[in-house]
Amino acid sequence: MVKSFRRAGQVWLVLFLVIGFSMLGCRRLQRPGASTTAPQPTASVTTPQPVAGDETDVALARRLERFPPAEEPLQETSLPAADSASDSGDPSPTPPPEQPGPFFHEDGAGLMKLVAIDIRLPAPAFRGTPKPANEPNVQPPLGKPRPPFLAPEGTVNLAAGKPAICSDPMPNSGEVDLVTDGDKEASDFGYLGMRPGTEWLQIDLLERATIYAVLVWHNHAEARVYRDVIVQVSDDPDFLDPQTVFNNDYDNSSGMGIGPDMGYIETSEGKLIDCKGVEGRYLRFFSRGNHIDDKNHYTEVEVFGRPIR
Repeated sequence: MVKSFRRAGQVWLVLFLVIGFSMLGCRRLQRPGASTTAPQPTASVTTPQPVAGDETDVALARRLERFPPAEEPLQETSLPAADSASDSGDPSPTPPPEQPGPFFHEDGAGLMKLVAIDIRLPAPAFRGTPKPANEPNVQPPLGKPRPPFLAPEGTVNLAAGKPAICSDPMPNSGEVDLVTDGDKEASDFGYLGMRPGTEWLQIDLLERATIYAVLVWHNHAEARVYRDVIVQVSDDPDFLDPQTVFNNDYDNSSGMGIGPDMGYIETSEGKLIDCKGVEGRYLRFFSRGNHIDDKNHYTEVEVFGRPIR
C-alpha cells in the first residue's frame, strides 16, 4: 500500500510539472515584446534589409528587430538674415542699391543723376496768351507754368557769351551778340531783327557738347506766332550733315521738309526744346517771319548741355 501511495505521488508530481511548464510557455507566448510596448519614435526608421545570399542575413535581421538603430536628433537650421527680418515683420529692411530709372540718365559718360536745370525767366510783357485767329498748326497755351526740365548733373547754359552769326548781312535792328548776352527781357532795342523770308541765326559753342535742351525767346513783347521755326545741330559750320531737333514747318514753305512739331505762341517762358542728348558744336535757328509782320526776331538763346572732353 505504501508503494501505491508513492507511485500515485510521482504521477501527480509529473502532472504538476507538465501543467506548470505548459502554463509558463503560454504566458511567455502571450507576453508582448519590447518593440511593441516601447514608445514609438516620431520619425520613421527604415530597417536595412539583409542582402540575399548572405549567410548572416537571418541573424542580422533578428538583431535589428531586437536592437533598432537609434534615431538621429533633428538638426536646427538657422534662416538667412534677410528671411528672418521679413518673417519678424521688420518694416525697415536694407534698401537695394540705386538702379537706373526716371531720375537717372545713362550715356557714354556713365550713369548720371537727373536734376532740374536752372532757368531764369524774364518778366511777362503781357497778361494771358490769346491764340491768334486763322493761324494754323498752333498748339493751345499751357495755361500754367511749364514743369521743370530734368537733365544730368553738371548741365549748364553753354551758349552764354558764345559767338554768333546770322544769314542777314545787315540786320535791321540790334546786334548778333545780343542773343547770347543773358538779357531776356522784352524790349524794343534788346533783340536781333532780320529781314523777311527764311533767315537763320547760328551759335558756335567752341567745342563739341552733349545737348539736352534749347530755350529760345523771339520777340515776346506780344503774343506772336513765328513760322517755320527749325532748330538744327551740326559738327561743321556749314551744316552739311545736320541733325534736326525741332521743325514746325507744316507745309514745307521753307524748303527744308515738313516738320512734325506744332507752332506756339511767344511768352516770357520762351520755347523749350528737348534735344534728347544730341551731340554737336554748332546750332542753327531758322524762322520765316511771324503772324503780325514778316520780320525775324531773336531776343535770347540758351543751350543746356555738357562739354564732351
